Amino acid sequence: MSTPTDLHFPFSAIEGQAALQQALLLLAVDPQLGGVLVEGPRGTAKSTSARALAELLPSGHFVNLPLGTTEEQLQGALDLEAALQSSAVQFRPGLLAQAHQGILYVDEVNLLPDGLVDLLLDVSASGTNRIERDGVSHQHAARIALIGTMNPEEGQLRPQLLDRFGLFVRLPNVPDVDTRKRIVRTRMAFDADPARFCAQHAQAQTQLRAQIAAARTQLPHVVWPDAVFDAVAQRCQQSGAEGVRADLVMLRAARAQAALAGHDQVSLADVQAVAELALAHRRSADAAQPPSPTGQANDPNGQQDQHQLPQRQQPNQAPASNTEAASSSNNANHSQPDGWGGMAAPRYTGIEPVKALRPFTAKKA
Repeated sequence: MSTPTDLHFPFSAIEGQAALQQALLLLAVDPQLGGVLVEGPRGTAKSTSARALAELLPSGHFVNLPLGTTEEQLQGALDLEAALQSSAVQFRPGLLAQAHQGILYVDEVNLLPDGLVDLLLDVSASGTNRIERDGVSHQHAARIALIGTMNPEEGQLRPQLLDRFGLFVRLPNVPDVDTRKRIVRTRMAFDADPARFCAQHAQAQTQLRAQIAAARTQLPHVVWPDAVFDAVAQRCQQSGAEGVRADLVMLRAARAQAALAGHDQVSLADVQAVAELALAHRRSADAAQPPSPTGQANDPNGQQDQHQLPQRQQPNQAPASNTEAASSSNNANHSQPDGWGGMAAPRYTGIEPVKALRPFTAKKA
C-alpha cells in the first residue's frame, strides 16, 4: 500500500505545460526517438513531469543520473568481488540496466561530460548497452526513455550533442496570471492531501496508461504514406536542418502521435503536431520561423495534439520567446541567436596588433 511519501504528482494533473506533456508521451510510446531535451528556467515542472511519466510506464522505473556519475557506474563494469573471490569474470550492471523499460532522468545534462552525454544518446537511440572494458565483453537491452533538462543560464550543450536529442522543448516562464493560479492551486491541493489528490485523478491516469500501452502495441503497424514523406522532407529542407536526422525523428514522432490517437496511418496533421518538437533545435540561423494561422511566429513547441490527454482540455499556453533569424552576411558582426537552444552565433573579430614584447635579459650572476 502506498504511503503519502510514495505518491507523486499525477501526469494528468500537470497544468500549463502541454508541449512538454506531448513530447514525453511520444517518448513513452517510442523510447528510441532519441530522448527529450527540456530547456527552461527553474520551477517549470521539468523533474515533476519526468517522474510523473514514469508512473505511467509498465515498469515504473525512474533512475536519476547524478552529475558525478562515471562511465563504469553508468554502463556497468567487471564485478571485482567475484573476480577476487572466485577468479570469475562477471558483469555488474550499471544505471542503464536499472533504467531498462523506464525513465533515465538527467538534470542539468549540459553540465555532464560530453563523453557521457554521447554514450547516453547512443544507448537511447539503439536500445542496447555495449561494454568492452576491463576484460568484459558484454551487451544487454537498455530500452530507456532518456529525459534531459537544462537551464540555459548555466551553459549550453555543444550543437553536435544538441542535434542528437530527438525532441526539444523550450519552456517559457509562467506565461500569464491565470496559468500561474492554476499551477499553484493544483500543487497546493496535492501537498495538502496527496492521497486524495491522486485518487481524484486516478481515472485519468488509468486511461493514460491504457493509451500508452495500446499505442506501443499499435506502433509497429502504423505506416507512412508518400504524402507524409514529402511533407517531412519539405519542412526539413525549409528549416535548413543539417543531414537527415530531423527527417527520421519527425517521421518516428509522427508515427508515435498517430499511434497515440489509435490510427494505423500517419497523417499530415500528425506531422504538423510534432514538427516543431523535431525542428526547434535544428533550424538553421537563416531559416525563417514557420508562420502561425494568425500570421505570427509559432511557439517552438506550440503545435499540440488534442488526443494526447484523454478527457482533459489542453490549457492555453502563451507562445514562448523564440530566437530570431540571424542577420544577413553584411551584418555578421552583430550576432543573433542561432537557434541552437538559444546559443548565440559566433562573433567574428579581426586580428588586432599587440604591443611588441621587449626581449628578456637574464640577470648577471
